[in-house]
Amino acid sequence: MKTTVEPLSPTRVKLAVEITFDELKPAFDAAYKKIGAEVRIPGFRPGKVPARILEQRLGRPAILEEVVNNAVPRAYGEALQENDVRALGQPEIEVTRLEDGDTIAFTAEVDVRPTIEVPDLDSLAVTVDPVEVTDDDIDAQISGLRDRFSMLSGVDRSAATGDYVSLDLSATVGGEAVEGGTTTGLSYEVGAGDLMVGLDETLVGMDEAETRTFQTQLVAGDRAGQTADVEITVRSVKEKQLPELDDEFASTASEFDTLDELRADIRERLTKTKKLQQGAEARDKLVEHLINATEVPVPETLVTGELDWRRQAMSAELEEAGMTLETYLETQDTSVEDYEKELRDSVEQAVRTQFLLDAIADQREIGIENDDLVGYIMSRAQRMGVSPDEYAKQISSAGQLPGAVAEIRRSKALANLLQSTIVTDTAGEVVDLSSFLGKGSADGAEHVHDHEEDDHDQDEHEEDSAGGSLSEPATEESPKN
Repeated sequence: MKTTVEPLSPTRVKLAVEITFDELKPAFDAAYKKIGAEVRIPGFRPGKVPARILEQRLGRPAILEEVVNNAVPRAYGEALQENDVRALGQPEIEVTRLEDGDTIAFTAEVDVRPTIEVPDLDSLAVTVDPVEVTDDDIDAQISGLRDRFSMLSGVDRSAATGDYVSLDLSATVGGEAVEGGTTTGLSYEVGAGDLMVGLDETLVGMDEAETRTFQTQLVAGDRAGQTADVEITVRSVKEKQLPELDDEFASTASEFDTLDELRADIRERLTKTKKLQQGAEARDKLVEHLINATEVPVPETLVTGELDWRRQAMSAELEEAGMTLETYLETQDTSVEDYEKELRDSVEQAVRTQFLLDAIADQREIGIENDDLVGYIMSRAQRMGVSPDEYAKQISSAGQLPGAVAEIRRSKALANLLQSTIVTDTAGEVVDLSSFLGKGSADGAEHVHDHEEDDHDQDEHEEDSAGGSLSEPATEESPKN
């Protein structure tokens, strides 16, 4: 078999392949066997029809078509391996010559992983915000705890912001009831602003048993975008009573006996959380620096495929919520054009990040061990709410195991880089990332894993496609209770 590879761009090549008929004997044997088992010819048992009889009855072209369908994909795969071509996506194949008894020739155009010149990694440095837990931070946590242990009591006055009201609500458009737009006994916090525009302003000042009407634009359902008349009736008004901030509250709301002990615990937890956030900031700034310092071409077909996947995912979520993209973007105060630009920028950045981390992992000869894969499966299974065995079966049956392996490898490459990067805060103090990276490589990779969360991972399609990665910020912990 003769093969040549012609670069068409940094991310696309054209393979030219020639196969002699001597090399096609296995393909002819398979074609005769397959066709012979499918046809019924008097005097012969299925699968026992001689090749010359099949050609006489069906014609040589039918045999050649089956041979081509069998041989070309196999030859394409061999050509990729022989020329060390790391293909992405499905190829565009064209049979250019078919000379019976002599040669089959075809071309295959396919996207490939770009060759990346990794930047200097010996003197990396990033600057992050310092870890600082203020009294205001602790007060905010305490306030949340008090809110959770608050009580509601009825009041003999008009509703005000922060009160809880029980209300009946009905919405109509042109005198017709809106589907799902009627409810009774709804508990709502005045000023929450999460139900419909105009509701909070109307509720303020209303008394028990009072009825008012206002207009609002619907943002979900079949009548999204239309103006509705909404009638509300207040059934009761209650105010929130917070517990006294003392040692008794601390012992009720937590495992601690005193308020000072509770505040000290909250400070310790917030410090740990902010150290994780600091590590995430260092990780993201390091990736940003590497991307800006490296030329990473991106295959357009790959970007287009990922964009389509994300649009479909968003459409499914919005449909389930009864919203259109346009009405959703209105609530976010953005346009379709800005949304599409942000989406494309995100996808391109994600794909560049994957390609670059893959190149760094190759350069540093980073591999993964069984413990790495086990840790990944256990962590993801916990997030998905399934057993590790069940999650392992899911990714294996879905063909996603190669993608998981690639993701772990990238995470280890990034963790490896962070360990050798000088990280200082804006005050000039050296930052210790040990709590973020963990004690071992598996732990460190899993923490860095969060950089690649929230994305349609496509590495299971190596020789099919490649994917992206997005940042996932660390989240704050709640105090013990």
